[in-house]
Amino acid sequence: MRGLVEAAQRWTAEGRAAFLARPVAEQGFGPREPAGALLVDARGGCAGSLYGGVFDAELVAEAAAWRAGDTARVCEVSVGAEGAAAARLTCGGRAEVLLQPLASVPARWWELLGRGAGVALVTRLNERADRAVSEVVDAADGSADEAVRRAGELLAARRAGRDALYGQAGLVLVEAFPSAPHLVVGGGGELAEVIGAQARLLGWEAECVAGAAEAEELLAARRDAACLVMLSHDPEFDVPALRAALELGVPYVGALGSRKTTARRREGLRAAGVREAELSRVHGPIGLDLGARTPAETALAICAEILAVLAGRGVRPLRDTDGPLR
Repeated sequence: MRGLVEAAQRWTAEGRAAFLARPVAEQGFGPREPAGALLVDARGGCAGSLYGGVFDAELVAEAAAWRAGDTARVCEVSVGAEGAAAARLTCGGRAEVLLQPLASVPARWWELLGRGAGVALVTRLNERADRAVSEVVDAADGSADEAVRRAGELLAARRAGRDALYGQAGLVLVEAFPSAPHLVVGGGGELAEVIGAQARLLGWEAECVAGAAEAEELLAARRDAACLVMLSHDPEFDVPALRAALELGVPYVGALGSRKTTARRREGLRAAGVREAELSRVHGPIGLDLGARTPAETALAICAEILAVLAGRGVRPLRDTDGPLR
């Protein structure tokens, strides 16, 4: 969805009669981008990606047949094994896709997405699914409304995704797009470079810092999305940066090093006034127990642990194992 911002704003400025398409319900297709979306118009113009383009022509036809006055349309699409293979999908499937006029999607939604902010869109449809009203929600919204509350939960999980809620008033589509994880890598070298490459492959951001003050400044600026990956073994760097990350409550705090180095850091943090409960938030030794040896494998183990922690999934980190690190 974030990739559609430029096209959506340009098409809106042009006054183009365009529509935003995204799935409400789906079955099959195999692993794919959960936040896929498409902009279409009645002239055949498309921007974005949804199911590898296999339904683009159908959605363009739906746009061409749009009825004046409607603010939404849910259409059913399906593809068999042959069509799925041509679209490079793992398998066939079927879906209900919501088409909504671009003009009815709040401009603030595109503005916040373009800035990289963590934000959600709540779209309420009537029983016939031909009327839709969208509102923008952020993580700080304290509303008791079920859909808004669900949006907050999805944003807190820091994973882009959608959820459809069905009730007496109709369908409510909740779409959450948290800020992309921003890795603050303490230290440099080959491993830092490979971690940055792995992060970019995942659509994350990564930035190397050379000192505690620089790390703290960046963590504070991006505290909703920042993840500290401490590679430096310098006590004047690692302990202050780790303490700052814990005090700021950033989502992930990890530190590379042997068990001896990990124990030294814990003692340093205790001496700096960090409470025992906070020490448990430090992932050290860093990474999942994947048997990593090379820089590339180690970067994978680190990013995999970050992914699991942000998603709230239970996995086996190295800190919970005994014996030599290998």
